[in-house]
Amino acid sequence: MDTYLTISSPSEGLYTEKRSKFLAFAFPVRSVEEVKLLVAEHQKKYYDARHVCYAYMLGAERTEFRANDNGEPSGTAGKPILGQINSNELTDILIIVVRYFGGVKLGTSGLIVAYRQAAAEAIAAAEIIEKTVDEDVSFFFEYPFMNEVMRIVKEENPQMVAQHFDNDCAMTLRIRKDAMPHLRNRLEKVASIRFE
Repeated sequence: MDTYLTISSPSEGLYTEKRSKFLAFAFPVRSVEEVKLLVAEHQKKYYDARHVCYAYMLGAERTEFRANDNGEPSGTAGKPILGQINSNELTDILIIVVRYFGGVKLGTSGLIVAYRQAAAEAIAAAEIIEKTVDEDVSFFFEYPFMNEVMRIVKEENPQMVAQHFDNDCAMTLRIRKDAMPHLRNRLEKVASIRFE
């Protein structure tokens, strides 16, 4: 598969149960650093909340993920949030759920339902988009071969990531993963091309 699902922009959801409030925030993210910054920001902003729990999933292969209960009983917060990310087959997403305790204990099953619902509300409010898994190719070539290279670029229509034109030219192109072998194959036929 060279496509994956994520959300286009941040969204919010709210779930209340027995006077406990669960504020849910979903963010499109690309790295663990981004996740850490957003979690720290929400912990600071909602310093008066009982718990700031979260889960994230990264990468098109959906292999990098984490769930955090932030002091709730083990498996009652982060896992249900991650479960919602999984059941919607999303990636490159972080969902933070902030809990304000309403004075009535919900019990483990109540907590699981509440965190799952709050995460579901944030996802429901988001626009889910399909993105392609892209790859980059970088190469050098001599200036006289410019027309040949540009013809391939025009016909294959990759995204131009970087370019430098001089006697020796350099270019980085980005294209959908399944189109990369064909693009490379065409570029390899240009006499002066050297791949990075």
